[in-house]
Amino acid sequence: MNALTCYIDKQYLPLANAGVPATDLLVQRGYGIFDYLRVANNKPLFLEDHLDRFYNSATIMRLGIAETREDIVKIVYQLIERNNLPYSGIRLIIGGGDSADGYQITAPRLLVLQQPLTAPPEAMPLKGIKLASYEFQRQLWEVKTTDYLMAIWLQPWMKAQKAEDILYHQAGIVRECPRSNFFMIKDGTLITPASHMLKGITRKNIISIALANNIKIEERDIALTELKTAQEAFISSSTKRITPVSQIDDYILPVINEQSLSFKIFELLREKELH
Repeated sequence: MNALTCYIDKQYLPLANAGVPATDLLVQRGYGIFDYLRVANNKPLFLEDHLDRFYNSATIMRLGIAETREDIVKIVYQLIERNNLPYSGIRLIIGGGDSADGYQITAPRLLVLQQPLTAPPEAMPLKGIKLASYEFQRQLWEVKTTDYLMAIWLQPWMKAQKAEDILYHQAGIVRECPRSNFFMIKDGTLITPASHMLKGITRKNIISIALANNIKIEERDIALTELKTAQEAFISSSTKRITPVSQIDDYILPVINEQSLSFKIFELLREKELH
């Protein structure tokens, strides 16, 4: 890990020597954004989609990025070449810049890190995870901010529920998990929340796959009470593709097998990554 190179504040540095000044709003107030993409066989997956979301987040957060899209693409490929990590994750971060009063945005600072990452399984695991529901709505939900305060604070509570992840809801309407999107399947229809959550890149690809393969899909509100009618459920993220859900609170879902719709979607998503 110490031998890895990162990009910070317009220069390439050993990761072990890199740091953000204490005066940066990222440190002072936790004010910043990031995006995270997977690298497979030295290929950054869905890079343009991630950059679209990164620049959109920056615009909403009033963080001007000095580097162009072309600059960031070059930085990403330069790190892939320097670090020689065929399978890894790339994290793009923008902080609010050095602030004399710890409150005003100045010149945002770009950081780009590459770190080893375990590859997701080639086939979808049939053993699902348990989600514990919790009422919470993220601020600026359409932005991928560095604020994961609630998710981290809830870790002991989540473990006490014997759950592997948390499912946020607001006033009884399902939103998202802290680091992934939620899908349920009912009567052959793929259903996912439509708003008030961060729209993931893997979510975007799943929707695209569904439309291309005549799989019925609905983007709409999902009531927390409706979850007990789900015949399948899964969460999606860039690092894990699709993870099946076997239990939500006290509701145990039917067992997924290789004939399940979620299994088919996993296979189609994996194929899309390879092309």
